Parts: sequence; structure tokens; C-alpha cells
Amino acid sequence: MKQPLILLTALMACAGAYATTPINGTVESKCIITTDTDGVYGNPSGDALSTEPADGGVTPIIRYDIVTADAYVAKITHPDSFSSSPSLTDTVTWTGDSEAGQMSDSTMSAFNTSKVEYNNTTEFDLSVAGSVWFEVTSEAEYGYEKAFPAGNYSAVVTAECIAQ
Repeated sequence: MKQPLILLTALMACAGAYATTPINGTVESKCIITTDTDGVYGNPSGDALSTEPADGGVTPIIRYDIVTADAYVAKITHPDSFSSSPSLTDTVTWTGDSEAGQMSDSTMSAFNTSKVEYNNTTEFDLSVAGSVWFEVTSEAEYGYEKAFPAGNYSAVVTAECIAQ
């Protein structure tokens, strides 16, 4: 009877203690996006709306503050529809563009030469740390020489910072 009791005690001593300890952390983006200038559509002709200053519009400007170079891609999408407008019965044709304008470092000019464009989206490899202001143009043409109905028109530019 002593031997099984000694064996059981020895097995329990070898089992040891056991614990799980969690490790938590928070990651904050090293890329900050701020709207610098809201866009405004000008109406240079009855069938066109444009953010170009020459057409009476205001070009939206979006500032990116890049803390860590080569860690993010800027993804800017110009509108391809109105978020609100009067009722439209014909087709609207959309065009637009995104360009790096003012920049805190002259080497950021490479953002424009290496940008990738598809559909209504432009991607910029944020390979240099600093601040850059992206100018986004948007133009909408209504039907074939058909005037836009009177009313308020709104559209949205989407700006993202995608971690690589």
C-alpha cells in the first residue's frame, strides 16, 4: 500500500504548475490623412460640373502626413457618382485625376511618376516621409449637350492609407 501512495505523490510533484499569460498591443497608423480644402463644383456650361478653378470650381486637397516611409500606399478615389443630386434621367460621364501637389520633400515628386491609375482610383507608393498635399479633380458631363437640372450636387473623394 505504501508503494502506490509514494508513486502517486511523485507523479503529482512532476506535473508542475502551468499558466497562460496574454500579451496585448495597439498599433497606430504612421500615416495621417486630413482634408485641407473641400471641393466645390463649378458649372462652366449647362452640361458640365467641374472642380477646376478655371471652370469656377475649387479643387479638393487632401494632406497625407507620412511618419514611416515605405510602409503605406495612398489610395485616392475620385467620384464616379453623386452622393446627392436632383433626379437625373440621363447618363453622367465622370473623369478625374489625383496629383501630388505641394510637398515637404522634393523627392516626393516621384509619387506622380510612379502612380498607378485604374478605374477612378489612383495609388501612390508613399516611399518618402513627410507631408504631401494631393489635389483631386472631378468632372461630370450630363447626357449629350443636356443641361443638369437645377439643384445641389454632392460627390465624395475617398482617401485611404493602406499598410504594405
